[in-house]
Amino acid sequence: MSACVPTRTDHSSRATGASRFQRPHSPPPGGGRRRRFRIAGADLSASITVFLIALPLSLGIALATGAPLQAGLVAAAVGGLVAGRFGGAPLQVSGPAAGLTVVTADLIQQYGWRTTCAITVLAGIAQLGLSHVRVARSALAVSPAVVHGMLAGIGITIALAQLHIVLGGSPESSPVDNVRMLPAQLADLHGPAVLVSALTVAVLLAWPHIPGRTGRISRKIPAALVAVSAAAVLAALTGMKVPHVDLPSWSNHALPGLPEGPVLGIAAAVLTVTLVTSVQSLLSAVAVDKLVAARKEPRTEVERSDLDRELAGQGAANIVSGALGGLPVAGVAVRSVANVSAGAVSRHSTMLHGLWIVLAALFLVPVIDLIPLPALGALVMVIGFQMVSVKHIRSASRHREMLVYVVTFAGVALLGVLEGVVIGIAVAVAVALHRLARTHITAETTADGVHRIQVRGQLTFLAVPRLSRALNQMPRGADVVVELDGSFMDHAAYETLQGWQDAHAAQGGRVEITGRTGDRFAGPSSGAGSAGSAGSEAAAGTGSRGGKSTHTCCRPWTPWRNHHCDNHAATPASVARGRAGGSAGQLATGLSAFQRHTAPLVREELARLAREGQTPSQLFITCADSRLVTSMITSSGPGDLFTVRNVGNLVPPPGAENTDDSVGAAIEYAVDVLKVQSITICGHSGCGAMQALLDTPVNTPPNGAQTPLRRWLRHGEPSLERMRSRKHSWARISGRLPADAVEQLCLTNVVQQLEHLRTHEAVRRRLDEGTLELHGMYFHVGEAQAYLLQDGVRIGETDEVFDRVGPVEGSVEDSVEDSDAEGFLEESRA
Repeated sequence: MSACVPTRTDHSSRATGASRFQRPHSPPPGGGRRRRFRIAGADLSASITVFLIALPLSLGIALATGAPLQAGLVAAAVGGLVAGRFGGAPLQVSGPAAGLTVVTADLIQQYGWRTTCAITVLAGIAQLGLSHVRVARSALAVSPAVVHGMLAGIGITIALAQLHIVLGGSPESSPVDNVRMLPAQLADLHGPAVLVSALTVAVLLAWPHIPGRTGRISRKIPAALVAVSAAAVLAALTGMKVPHVDLPSWSNHALPGLPEGPVLGIAAAVLTVTLVTSVQSLLSAVAVDKLVAARKEPRTEVERSDLDRELAGQGAANIVSGALGGLPVAGVAVRSVANVSAGAVSRHSTMLHGLWIVLAALFLVPVIDLIPLPALGALVMVIGFQMVSVKHIRSASRHREMLVYVVTFAGVALLGVLEGVVIGIAVAVAVALHRLARTHITAETTADGVHRIQVRGQLTFLAVPRLSRALNQMPRGADVVVELDGSFMDHAAYETLQGWQDAHAAQGGRVEITGRTGDRFAGPSSGAGSAGSAGSEAAAGTGSRGGKSTHTCCRPWTPWRNHHCDNHAATPASVARGRAGGSAGQLATGLSAFQRHTAPLVREELARLAREGQTPSQLFITCADSRLVTSMITSSGPGDLFTVRNVGNLVPPPGAENTDDSVGAAIEYAVDVLKVQSITICGHSGCGAMQALLDTPVNTPPNGAQTPLRRWLRHGEPSLERMRSRKHSWARISGRLPADAVEQLCLTNVVQQLEHLRTHEAVRRRLDEGTLELHGMYFHVGEAQAYLLQDGVRIGETDEVFDRVGPVEGSVEDSVEDSDAEGFLEESRA
């Protein structure tokens, strides 16, 4: 089967341009300067924020597990210093995690504290071994529904246990017993404990929602610290008789001993700790990368996580924590999010937070001893309930994985973490196999006597009996259309279909095998019987019309005709074959595919829009270029965008000469009637309108003729003048100079048209009210990459930089002097 060869764009000039503008006195990359140990101010402030969150949480988690309270501080310090230094996720904060509470509590109850520390050390050694064989990425293959169900099961177990402490009692050994004893606990409340806990919960929930300027200032102090401090002050002022934190002398701190217990039990415990700590840490590291990529300030580049190194760092931390008598260590989402949000730029913030924990454990013991235990119980209880995330439940339901989520949740809560996770993974695999094997095969006869077999789903050996039955029911010599709606066909299904097709053709019948778009699929070019052919042809299907293959490599965008493949370049002949039925036939085929496949899916939504009217959220002004598919670029659907397209994505200012009121009318309608919330102007690479502006001055048309196109392009002349002017900052794309003058003009045109847009009365009024936003966008067609204009509303006040949007973050490099840029433009135009 032929493979896709995307059209290439030569960007070599970019690298050359960058090298031309290298400053002569700049130090060579990677050398010539001694490295100094510097701590950024952002890391220092972020470390203090994380420390204030970690201190009460570490004590609360230690309390919930039944371990010595000092063990929580040891784990927090080791997580910051060891995992922070040697881990592969620079901004991830490690320490005692709520997700390990149930596991650790069970181990302490079953084996004792000293053996639990030894198990932690062995789990760390196992993590080092796993990192050595580089299996960190494999942990990400676990279904999110399993992970979320595990966290929810752990969270509800924690919450039920701590609820008894909040009410002034003691928790039972299992969630079922905690629920069963809850009525008796409610009948025997301990007033002071309930009051302290209620205050803690109230502050925790209300603190993030304080409105106004006061709220913005107050939220800089962690809610957990404020809640615990408020409870301590209340208990001290009223003299309530509630138990307090009692940190014993470090000289009596318990260290690990040799594991005592059955070998299989110890091995299962090590496996459980290794599994939970590793999966939680790796998933948290991936989440931190996403948070850093989405962060706007500060713009300091942070290296992406090395998951194998992160696993090794977690292993080293668990070895040290267990050896020092600490809890198991894992990457913690709450503290990591706080670290990123506080503006941390390197691993120094994580390490400093560990240092502050050490200093607090040594010198702030009298202050820590003032914390009431019910306050810590309430803190951990709230965290436990928050681990049952409504967002995760909705995600599982949306992706039809609710069964996996519920089974994992129930298994963890009723049987244990390892047992629940194993059951959840088994159910997830069973669900995946069921979906793979669930194939619907139907047969019908059309009015013109053509027999149609429709296959919905993947064609595997499990579906071969039903497929063979349907194929053998076709009359001899009949015209048969087999429509495949799936992305996979294994060897058994391929040979069944191919063998029946050959036999049916030998009996005088005609067979056409198509995809869901109605396009005919190609037969195998060679080696039809091989497993490789079966695998490759699974995506394409087979056909028997003359043995000629049509290019199907660009699925799911098969209706697109202007593409290139290895063996089927878009020559006039191949394009003519692709359009065998002419433009009318192509249109009819597309409409037929829409009515059969897309219309049933969108009919309900379109009916709602027909009843309620359109309420788009944004006006999207872009070029009429056929390569710009706005719905694909913006992942939008019916009713989302109010789109205006014209040659050059131009916005004539009001009252301009030869103005076109159609654009102004669309803007007025979108802003005043539809009440859109934002307007986006989108330019693109290789714009023919911008090329025309550069090639021929607008005021001197060829042969003195002013055609409609030339009159329209006059509205782009201010963009050309802006590009040549030294009074305006230069538009740059992800920190680099544009590839050539056309790209520079395309970028500048977006900026200039935004200024034109601001001159429209309706737009200016909504901007003054603060109810409308303006955005600039540039789409590079050859790279399939979108860029957004930074500070697009405040044009002219800052450098106009288009930043990359997507999984790869762009970086704003040092600006190039305008004189260099002017020379670059003149050289490019020459």
